[in-house]
Amino acid sequence: MSSAVRDPYDYPRHWEADVVLSDGGTVHLRPIVPSDADRLVAFHAKLSERTRYLRYFGAYPRIPPRDLERFSVVDHFDRVAFAALLGDAIVAVGRYERIEGGPSAEVAFVVDDAHQGRGLGSILLEHLAAAASERGLRRFMAEVLAENVGMVRVFRDAGYQVSRAIEEGVLHLEFDIDPTEESLAVARAREQAAEARSVHNLLHPASVAVIGASADPTKVGYAVLSNLLSADFAGPVYPVNPERRSVRGVRAYPSVVDIPDPVELAVVAVPADQVESVLDGALAKGVKTLLIVSAGFAEAGPHGLHAERRLVGEARAHGMRVVGPNALGVLNTDPAVRLNATLAPELPGRGRAGFFCQSGALGTAILADARTRGLGLSTFVSAGNRADVSGNDLLQYWETDPHTDLVLLYLESFGNPRKFARLARRLGRTKPIVAVKSGRHAVRPQLAATSAEVDEASVQTLFEQAGVVRVETLAQLFDTALVFAYQPLPAGPRVGIVGNSSAIGLLAADTARAQGLRLAFEPVDVGPQAGPERFADAVREAMISPETDALVVVFVPPLAIPGAAYARAVREAVREVDQRKPIVSTFLAVEGMPAELAVPGSDGSPGRGSIPSYPSPERAVNALAKVVRYAAWRQRPQGNLIRPPGLHIEQAQEIVREILAGADKNILLDDADAVRLLGCYGIDVVPFRMASTEDEAVAAAEALGYPVVVKAVDERFRGRPDLAGVRLDLASADAVRRGYRDLREVSGDDEVYVQRMAPAGVSCLVGLQDDPSFGTLVSFGLSGLVGTLLSDRAYRAVPLTDVDAATLIREPKTAPLLSGYRGDEPANLAAVRDLVLRVNALAEEHPEVRSLTLDPVLASPEGAHVANVRVVLGPPPARPDTGPRRLRPILAE
Repeated sequence: MSSAVRDPYDYPRHWEADVVLSDGGTVHLRPIVPSDADRLVAFHAKLSERTRYLRYFGAYPRIPPRDLERFSVVDHFDRVAFAALLGDAIVAVGRYERIEGGPSAEVAFVVDDAHQGRGLGSILLEHLAAAASERGLRRFMAEVLAENVGMVRVFRDAGYQVSRAIEEGVLHLEFDIDPTEESLAVARAREQAAEARSVHNLLHPASVAVIGASADPTKVGYAVLSNLLSADFAGPVYPVNPERRSVRGVRAYPSVVDIPDPVELAVVAVPADQVESVLDGALAKGVKTLLIVSAGFAEAGPHGLHAERRLVGEARAHGMRVVGPNALGVLNTDPAVRLNATLAPELPGRGRAGFFCQSGALGTAILADARTRGLGLSTFVSAGNRADVSGNDLLQYWETDPHTDLVLLYLESFGNPRKFARLARRLGRTKPIVAVKSGRHAVRPQLAATSAEVDEASVQTLFEQAGVVRVETLAQLFDTALVFAYQPLPAGPRVGIVGNSSAIGLLAADTARAQGLRLAFEPVDVGPQAGPERFADAVREAMISPETDALVVVFVPPLAIPGAAYARAVREAVREVDQRKPIVSTFLAVEGMPAELAVPGSDGSPGRGSIPSYPSPERAVNALAKVVRYAAWRQRPQGNLIRPPGLHIEQAQEIVREILAGADKNILLDDADAVRLLGCYGIDVVPFRMASTEDEAVAAAEALGYPVVVKAVDERFRGRPDLAGVRLDLASADAVRRGYRDLREVSGDDEVYVQRMAPAGVSCLVGLQDDPSFGTLVSFGLSGLVGTLLSDRAYRAVPLTDVDAATLIREPKTAPLLSGYRGDEPANLAAVRDLVLRVNALAEEHPEVRSLTLDPVLASPEGAHVANVRVVLGPPPARPDTGPRRLRPILAE
């Protein structure tokens, strides 16, 4: 189709995006359409003479009609232009134009002077490069004045390999737009900085307005305002109430626009049907972040969901992030901020744990429980319906927050599971993440068709792959958090047990063994008559022993001496030896952080070195075991994201687009298309042909070369354990004829597969499927009835590192069969690993691959040979964690 007949209003809808800029604000990005002409004129009029000169190499005071038509009417194919909009105004424009129908295009940008330095140039470059790649372009060129330092920096810092030449003060720049490791790393670093900044704006506001502030103690607006004032927030607080001159003794304003000073955070506590009118004032005021504690949105039904999406769309388009609706609020215990914008009456003390939860109802209980247990928090966010700001945003913030050493999550669902896995894997290398994930088996309808039930052991492994310590309940979360918050990480799994009760010591020992820990020595029992000093000496000896990596102290109070004396003696003994080994206890049946075991911090709250106590030895050991496993994960090599050689990604993209053109449901690929697609990723299927008669079967066998296999087309016969639908190792025409007749009699079908005989080997299965918690999973196991019945499969979430791939193929219980079990010749594990990495690359590049099964894969000393394949393509359930930076689409669940 020529560009002249393309509809200038018809652009790919997925090109639209809300993006976060470097200062934490947002803009809406979309392709330009002809109706933008007036906006383009207004945008151009606001540019300074200097900016116009740098962009157009001359004065160019106004846009002539001919140029205006060219700028506003594009074909979204050979000529593509994006506008960044803040409200209704264009603040930046980027465009490319294909050069002479080839694979190269000229690219250019211009940014409103008031918005320069916010990262708009790099955002536009990322989105233009992604669009150009979709349209078959491979290279960008740009002509830039040498004095245009800002634009030269955009190209130079993008991570592409840029070649440059200069002539008469003009730089000519060229670079391939295919993502490189460096360009991807640059984009990820900018994403982290921008999203972290947007959360920083939320948690460190210079001023707060409470819209709906009330003097009625039964109203939400009363609770929020009271809590802000009680916490002594470091900045001004502005109540907004059109019916009162003051609220709680603080001057009130009729609307947020009447507040004379800037407002950075607006807490919205009005009924749901009034929130949209409040939004208009916040947009006009230039508020940075909206915290909506009001209920009555998505949780109330379809109408509420529609209102919620419209609200978030408007807020983002005007530069704001949104927390909520239906949120409990946000908390920052930093003495320099003192922000309590929550509905919670009880708050924990200052600490170094960040907490994110989705449930507003649970948030109050979480904060009260943290206070009771003695767990201090640095920050807390309850995101409610999580319409915009999500757990992923908080992970970005906590990664670089110097006041947070531990991350706690209560998750009900994942907005972008692939992004969560990527961020968690990176953050978990420096800060532990402990997560309660509820609704594990509640699969969303749009995932039901392709989701696989993953056994609990594999779920645990998947979380550990991402560096996340998964717990089942909030009680377990706090148990584990106390160890992470106050104790060092262990160097290994060797545990010493010291106590004054042999029965409780043995109970702790049994639990330790069940959790995979190793006992450094038999439990030490000092006896019920030992005094505090003798008890402390035994603890001290166990701590300094080179055989121990961690210590469990179990204590039953004797009748004669108060237990507090023992607790203080143990605390002092541990402080004296300073061995950097974690210690947990069961002291006085106290749950949390008793004062006698606490080491006070600068503000009197428990600090590092405090010894957590648990009501039972099982809970103490279980918490310690989770910390030991995390420490072992952190010590293991992380591996590298490997891209196998010989990939033809563009060719595969064409195949996927061709097959899915106009499709709105999943499609099972025929054999030819499946082989074509896999071939683009270097995954070769053992050669085969179809045959409908004996003569065709013989001709196919002679063309392929003997020996061959003849297989039924119906998978029900091929997969039977008695191999009723397969005839193996046929070495002559007569054997093929007999095999054909046998299969026809068994299946009643004239059609069969004739396939070259692969080298004998162990039959394996490699697969891809969706999972609501983790995104796309790669699975591996031995093929056949036993593996299926026992669910002997290992799973890893995409993307896999080389270490992930190596551990995946060794994890199933039957995996030793690949390594030369009982004297058999071992299979080529490097070839199996390479196959897994190629499947991973296919999943990474093409989220449209909804499921894939390679079964069987014959793993032998000669290699890994794929004998059968099944591929399903379809619209992905949500945008994956690939492509240019963007916020989660509003319409995504």
